[in-house]
Amino acid sequence: MEKAINDFLEYLEITKGLSQKTLINYNFYLKRFANYAKSKKVVTPENITLELVNKYRLAINRYAPTPGERLKKNTQNYHLIALRVFLKHLAKIDIKTLAPEKIELSKQEERQIDYIDGEDLERLLISPLKINTLEIVAFRDKAIMELFYSTGMRVSEIAELKIESINLERDEFTIRGKGKKLRLVFLSGEAKHWIKKYLDLRKDNNLFLFIRFDKNRNDTAYDGNLTPRSIQRLIEKYRVVAGITKQVTPHTMRHSYATDLLINGADIRSVQSLLGHSNISTTQIYTHITDQQLKDVHKAFHAKRRK
Repeated sequence: MEKAINDFLEYLEITKGLSQKTLINYNFYLKRFANYAKSKKVVTPENITLELVNKYRLAINRYAPTPGERLKKNTQNYHLIALRVFLKHLAKIDIKTLAPEKIELSKQEERQIDYIDGEDLERLLISPLKINTLEIVAFRDKAIMELFYSTGMRVSEIAELKIESINLERDEFTIRGKGKKLRLVFLSGEAKHWIKKYLDLRKDNNLFLFIRFDKNRNDTAYDGNLTPRSIQRLIEKYRVVAGITKQVTPHTMRHSYATDLLINGADIRSVQSLLGHSNISTTQIYTHITDQQLKDVHKAFHAKRRK
């Protein structure tokens, strides 16, 4: 079992090009299953049965990392998804084992999507220009905020952007996102404007678009490129500046982008492409946000003939 798992992880890394974080997750989930199977005297993939998997599901459902707090249903499903992908790979290389489609995922609660709009959004987007800092830092942070809202990019994608990747003439550019997949993103007028103003102040030769500056030096010395964590801290800082009480993260900005598209009439398939989702079900978590539109339709058209 352990050899089969290690071979599978190598396959994911070399052939599928998955990130180290994803590989670590697969390793964790599958090693947990392997340890459970070993405790039941099952040490080879050929001996995996549906009965074993069902007992494993019961075990992880009852598992409590801290007293009284069990694993969430989506976390339990991550364990099962990893196992299904593993079994699918085994079938592909002609190792007889349990058919992956026999493992059903647990029904889970609909995810709550946090997003911001209206006055909160406007205050957040303008907040980098409201603090006392270096002009180049203010312009950089303003460009980051507008880029988030214009493209719905993930924080890791923004952190890894290179200057040469941005086409300010065509208002669009291609990025390599999750799973190494390429997708097209589009710049709004505001995003294009602030990226240009920021780049006009850059005097360094660094290849990255968003870099750090030493605020204690008047020459704005280059001090390394921004990481996803540092961008996350920037958004938290500007949340406070904007006077927004609820949590705002890079993913909140991505949610706000998707929500804005859907509320204004974009179809779900187009939003899926713009977000870079492999599966339409991932995009469908946003659709309940547009329930207000359904309420407006009901109010406008229902029971018009009644007095």
